[in-house]
Amino acid sequence: MSRRKPERRDDDEIGQLWPGSSHELLKALHILTPEGRLNQDSRRKLKQVLHLVQLLKPVLDRLLAEESDPLVVDLGAGKSYLGLILYDLVLNPAGRGALAAIELRPDLAAAADTIAREAGFARARFTAAPIQSADADAALQGGRPALVTALHACDTATDDAIRFALKHDAKAVALIPCCQAEASALLGDIKGPLEALWRHPIQRRAFGAHVTNAIRALLLESHGYKVRVTEFTGFEHTQKNELILAERVQKSNAQAKAQLTRLLEQVPVKLGVLDLA
Repeated sequence: MSRRKPERRDDDEIGQLWPGSSHELLKALHILTPEGRLNQDSRRKLKQVLHLVQLLKPVLDRLLAEESDPLVVDLGAGKSYLGLILYDLVLNPAGRGALAAIELRPDLAAAADTIAREAGFARARFTAAPIQSADADAALQGGRPALVTALHACDTATDDAIRFALKHDAKAVALIPCCQAEASALLGDIKGPLEALWRHPIQRRAFGAHVTNAIRALLLESHGYKVRVTEFTGFEHTQKNELILAERVQKSNAQAKAQLTRLLEQVPVKLGVLDLA
């Protein structure tokens, strides 16, 4: 006689995904329904963010060991899923560290601020401003970012995040780029023996995204960061799943800068972010 497999309850699954989670925060972020349940879309979203938190937690743990009050800066924060969950899972249990989230749309920044206040996150603040603006700089309140994050910042907004991180000498940077259209537009005008790599539009989009992220990684390396590029979740969850994780180890890296120069000799895309090279 076969035994019926016990049905897995949503709260059991949440507990496995996020031990010690704040269910009220998950409800406020609309990851849980008001009844405390998960639907398919929210389950996928939760797994994405939690996997990213798992990748970032070792970096934050090191920063917490090095600094008394590390500052996490979340750029292009949107609804602040990442920033609020990092605060709840890492900064809140540590009892120290702060979050500064910067989002262009005032309604989203205000909504995230309300959620943080209701959750009792006293060391979280939210600013409605472009990434490259005096208001965004002022949001740091004179502090140096320990970790700068940009989750699915679209196209050149990821480059704005790199500029921000370098300008403020961030100790670590975590980027998940999205919709890299700038290089694709430029590749169509480049002729030569490598042109076959991007001759068709679908290949141009894919190659443009790839070369953009390769340039970003080399650029960060040339500025003294140790860079790791990996996927942060499976393709079944999102096609935009490339994580660029950089940690400052030195002031500059001449070898990486020379490698970037050689790459641009072969694929001369004049991306805006190269003004930092």
